[in-house]
Amino acid sequence: MLYSYLAKFVPDLRTKLKQAGVFQDPEQYIKSIMSTAILLSIGIFFMFFFFTMSFWSILVIPLSIPMLFIYFLKFVDVKIEKIKKRIDEEIIFAGRFLIIGLESGVPIHKIFEDMEKNYEYVGYYFGEILNKVYLGTSMEDAIRETLNVSPSPNLRRILWQVMNSIKTGTEVGTALNSVIDQIVREQAIAVQEYGKKLSPLAMFYMTISIIVPSLGITMLVILATFIGLKVTMPILIILAAGIGFVQFMFLSMIRSSRPSIST
Repeated sequence: MLYSYLAKFVPDLRTKLKQAGVFQDPEQYIKSIMSTAILLSIGIFFMFFFFTMSFWSILVIPLSIPMLFIYFLKFVDVKIEKIKKRIDEEIIFAGRFLIIGLESGVPIHKIFEDMEKNYEYVGYYFGEILNKVYLGTSMEDAIRETLNVSPSPNLRRILWQVMNSIKTGTEVGTALNSVIDQIVREQAIAVQEYGKKLSPLAMFYMTISIIVPSLGITMLVILATFIGLKVTMPILIILAAGIGFVQFMFLSMIRSSRPSIST
């Protein structure tokens, strides 16, 4: 089938769907986003036809379907990145909570239960480990399976240390403290790098998203007056939509580049 064929061209799609919490097979996911892309393309066609009253608007459908399909395909990566950021916001406190529990002699099952209750994103993965253990999977195998689908490298590092401790019977506190300290240093470096990038990004945003559109629209109106160019409402709506889209994408880029830190 077409959907199975397309799914083969997306590397690790099955793993990405698990990391994003999308409980669908790759073929089912490809089918769903393709259907959505087709429906939206038809809707865009009717919108363009309404404003332009031209049958050339039909070209919008074959042009927009692949673009929308790629956009929705990237939605998995966006969702994974969002979950990763939320995990990284909790990881330091959750890691220290885990260390205190282990050093206090609290049973590991009880620690995982408390983490599931107290940490929304990190706790979800520890809750998954407990569910697998209750269904008969060994603790080591349950941690390994959860480790493979975790989108956060920092959480994988912590789970790896816990799994090694269970396997070898060694003390995990020292190793976990080293991992947490390393994560703290990495987050501090990320904040410094973000601060250095923020000023040029703000200047670029002011230029591209505010100054250029404002002057461009003004010059367009002046030129239209002198040369007799008719600026219709559909043209103004398309220009406004384009400017809004550029501003939205730029703000999204700034927001996505902001580092995730435990606060």
